[in-house]
Amino acid sequence: MSAALGVCSWSLRPASPGELVAAIKACGVSAVQLALDPVRTGQWDEIETVALLDGAGIEIVSGMMATAGEDYTTLDTIRETGGVRPDHTWPENLAAARGNAELAARIGVNLVTFHAGFIPHDQSDPEWAKLIARLQDLVDVFHGCGVRVAFETGQESAETLLEAMDALNRPTAGINFDPANMILYNMGDPADALSKLSPRVEQIHIKDAVHTKSPGEWGEEVPAGTGAVDWSAFFKIVRDRLADCNLVIEREAGEQRVKDVRTAAALVRANANWIEQP
Repeated sequence: MSAALGVCSWSLRPASPGELVAAIKACGVSAVQLALDPVRTGQWDEIETVALLDGAGIEIVSGMMATAGEDYTTLDTIRETGGVRPDHTWPENLAAARGNAELAARIGVNLVTFHAGFIPHDQSDPEWAKLIARLQDLVDVFHGCGVRVAFETGQESAETLLEAMDALNRPTAGINFDPANMILYNMGDPADALSKLSPRVEQIHIKDAVHTKSPGEWGEEVPAGTGAVDWSAFFKIVRDRLADCNLVIEREAGEQRVKDVRTAAALVRANANWIEQP
């Protein structure tokens, strides 16, 4: 079976399930990574959402869980507020994970991704043990519902993430690899990181970026194919080691989201002839 090519639902900024379906069809793909929280909280009706996607022939290949209180204003603010590190949002995030795990199981989604939060590079940092314990709790919550999880890359180096995965010791936990995030957070070369992390990769985001010119500040996300990702080297690793991995286009900047997703889809199809064609 071919790997799927899809789009992240939040990239299209839909206000309703109907808007999401229309936008996905305009993108020319037939799969989606669905943001679960709007459905979990009742903003979107669960039955309607699933029925509309299914009726349009759109496969939900994975889900995404947002964590409470994240502030992406600067690198410093997201370092303090991201993922499950903050103590004051942990109870809310654990409760959301339980709800999202149950939701994913009900609608037949067997993989959910999220940002762990900045994992310390130094294992003697007290935050290391706390974060590993919390991530184990989350993995166990999802595993109890038959759902795997994948942590999104970028907020730490490939080496630190591998050490954390070993410390977790949870076979149902993997990695959602995002090449642009490695650049945005200045955490290493995307192709080199993918090579190191490939045994743990469960899903791949297609996204591009350029490095910051001001140390300590964000890089800039740009349309796929116009940034610093070496796509030739990247897709060679995917072809050789991860050809069965779904590729999901993410675009979180710019005002031409459908156009940019179509550009990214064309890039994938030009470089990954094993991917399901429209």
